[in-house]
Amino acid sequence: MRFVEEVVVEEFLPTYRSMLASALRERGLTQSEVADLLGISQSAVSKYAQGDVSVNEAVRDDERVRDLVERLAEGLATGDMSRVQALVETEVLIRRLERGDLLSRLHEASFPPLAAYEGGFDVHDPESELRTAERVLASVRRGLRVLENTSGFAALIPAVGSNLVEAVPGAESIDDVAAVPGRLLEVKGRTTVPAEPEFGVSEHVAGLLLAARGAGSVARAAVNVRYDPDLVERLAAEYEAVEFDAEADFERAVADAVRQNPDAVVLYQTGGFGVEPVVYVLAPDAVAAAERVRAVC
Repeated sequence: MRFVEEVVVEEFLPTYRSMLASALRERGLTQSEVADLLGISQSAVSKYAQGDVSVNEAVRDDERVRDLVERLAEGLATGDMSRVQALVETEVLIRRLERGDLLSRLHEASFPPLAAYEGGFDVHDPESELRTAERVLASVRRGLRVLENTSGFAALIPAVGSNLVEAVPGAESIDDVAAVPGRLLEVKGRTTVPAEPEFGVSEHVAGLLLAARGAGSVARAAVNVRYDPDLVERLAAEYEAVEFDAEADFERAVADAVRQNPDAVVLYQTGGFGVEPVVYVLAPDAVAAAERVRAVC
């Protein structure tokens, strides 16, 4: 695991200080004066000036870095800019370069797992899509552990398999829903999770969740289990339950049922021609969905 701060310290700052020290020396400042302005030792200034510090070419060649170095060197050399302002201007540029920009790309290069996330992101942003996605995946993993350790859950897995899904806030497609690739299976009486959860790997249960949300449900997670009248009765004793037509268009039937009762937690269909009867349990998150099922096993 490599932090973006390490990239800043090890790749950005040596290059940036080297450029700034050289720019200040070019304006006639002594090594001692440069050292005082930058808050570093004279020996460090000497190394920067002599090129004894390795530089990152991507940082060195970035026009924004070059422009800021020239502006700060001029301001510091003439006294028009304080050291505090120079620090603030530098921090602003660093934060900018961390947001899906130069430092973000260097971070991805040094920590390949980040490259799996498309688009720009800021690892410091508490509301970033990256953080949200990782939290959803973590929630699904915890929910899966609940189901794996629930005695009797394996017997509730239907022939088509079960899945536990959770959507990010504002989900619009199955790509915004995390689930288990290949679904949960019953193997020799045990619940088997074939792979780590991912986004965009569930069409059926994710499709049901999205249809329910589109019709007014506030649920962000769902799990499907084998249909059994007694199971539905036990669930209905705790939560709102609604039936939908198994032979109608799946997502439309789900949406119609939820519109009739937006508070429904249990959605079920009793089967049809070539359609296995299944029960779906909705919840605020994957852990809650798993626990609702565990409570009736």
